[in-house]
This record gives sequence, structure tokens and C-alpha cells, in this order.
Amino acid sequence: MSTPDIPLFDIGAWRAADPAERAGLAGRLDRAMQDSGFFLVGGHGIDDSLKESIRAASRAFFLLPDTVKELYATGVGGRGWIACGREANAFYGEVADADRADLKETFTLGREDLAGDPAWFPANVWPAEVPDLREPVIEYATRIQDLYRELLEVLAVALGLETGYFVDRTRKSPYTFNINRYPALSVTGKPLDGQFRVAPHTDWGMLTILDRQPGYGGLQVQTLDGEWADAPYVPGAFTVNIADLLARWTGDRWRSTRHRVLPPSEADPDEELISLIVFCESDMDRVVTSLAPPVGGGTDYPPVVAGDYYREREAAASVD
Repeated sequence: MSTPDIPLFDIGAWRAADPAERAGLAGRLDRAMQDSGFFLVGGHGIDDSLKESIRAASRAFFLLPDTVKELYATGVGGRGWIACGREANAFYGEVADADRADLKETFTLGREDLAGDPAWFPANVWPAEVPDLREPVIEYATRIQDLYRELLEVLAVALGLETGYFVDRTRKSPYTFNINRYPALSVTGKPLDGQFRVAPHTDWGMLTILDRQPGYGGLQVQTLDGEWADAPYVPGAFTVNIADLLARWTGDRWRSTRHRVLPPSEADPDEELISLIVFCESDMDRVVTSLAPPVGGGTDYPPVVAGDYYREREAAASVD
């Protein structure tokens, strides 16, 4: 089995680098994006205590009775609580198995913009029972969006484009912030064959920025030879991956790589994990057209409106 190329990128070093050094750093990511589509980001300056504040508050929410959480219930693409059994991920073009829905529950939020299209910028839902959730979530989401814009600049340099190429095309974008609780085996019971905490899938938008906890039921990435490998974990570093629309934009120069979260394990039946996942998008009215070679990788996808693609994937993942 090949080992996926998932490097640790120091964004602090990027900030301090001169143009020649930046070209080298961006080139290293370009190679990884062609191999694994994943990289780690350290040196970002987002303190672990902020993440743990969100985990503590969200854990308090997830421990509430389902009858209370139902007050905040929503479906995939909404804002609020998505119950276990309501989402089943799959690869693009394949049908999700609703009988093997993902073994997770989610509290989901996103960017609010009163001047934006309410279809993409609905109001967030804040549980009255957990007043400590709102403040750290807003601070964290703001910091992550700043990091997203920096990473878009890095990736533009990696392609030899103007530094602001992607930033200028994402200024009106929403984002989705999922707080995923992966319950322990002692809670879920034995998974069905082929059932996962998150089934094998690709992400839909531009970049995903993930803060995760290590564990037996952790993240795996599909390698170029089709095998599955554990994603590396570095304390304090974010895991970042290319998503479908950015892969299409680059004509498959970069991979939107299939990945999955393993089911809870008998090796630790009480293992519960909480992941903080920010799905970063383009402007939803943006027509994504594949960049031609030598910038693009040569796959000439039909142009697609970002929002149309997103809604198609959203519907495919929903379990009625």
C-alpha cells in the first residue's frame, strides 16, 4: 500500500517568508494536493483552549434528552441539530445507504449575512440550555475564515495565479460549521457491516478545515492505489483537504480525496470523539469552470454553478 503524502504546513513560516521562500512552500503543497489532497496546518495561532471551550459546551448540548434537542432539529443543509440516522454520506454519483446511516449526531451552524441570500445565510440556532456555546463558536469561526483566506492565497501561488484569485471569488461565500459527536460503541451498539461514523465520501466545496481528536475510530484517507490509510495526527494542527469544487476548478490537478471516519471500536468501547469541521465554500452563484493546462490538470468539467452542485450533494446525503 502506498503512503499518502500529507505534509505539515507551517502557516507561521509562510507569514514570515519572502516571495522566493513562499514559492517553495506553496510548491510543496502542490505536490501533496496531487497525491493525497490533504495537508496539516500548524503555526496558525488558534489556541487549543478555544477549541476545548466549544467541545465542552457542545458536549453539554449533546447530553441533553432527545426531546429537548428536537426543539433545534434540522436536516442536512440546515442550522441546528441533526440527529443520528439523518445523514448518510457517499461518493458523488453513488447512492447513500440509508439503512447504514452515519453513526454521529451534529450541531451545525454557519455564516450569517443579513444582506445575503437567505437560502444560503439562514439564522443560526443557539440552544438556550447551553449559553456558553455561542461566544467561542463565533470567535473560532471568525479565526478559521481568516485562515481560509490565507490558505486560498497559498494555493493560488501554488498554481501560479494572482495571490487573490480564489479570495476574490469567495468573498460572498457561506460556510458550514459542523460539530460532530461520534458516540461510543457502548452507546451505538455494534455497527452494521459497512457502517461508519462517516461513510466514505468526498467533501463538496473548496476546502475543509478540521480539528479532530485521535482515536481508534479515526480518520482514514484513500490512497492513489485505492487502499485506506490512517490520516496523520499532530497535536494542535488542523487537517485540511481539497473538496470537489476546487478539484473541478483545477481540472483535477488536485484531488478531492475519498475519506471516512471509522466506526466505534471494540478496542475502546467508551471512546467518544468530537470533531470541529468547517466546510469552506466559494460564492454560491459562482460558475466554476476548469482551469486549462498548464495551470489545470487537463480534465475539462462542464461548468457548474457552485450552489447547484452543493444542493445536489446535500440532497443525496439526506435521510428522510
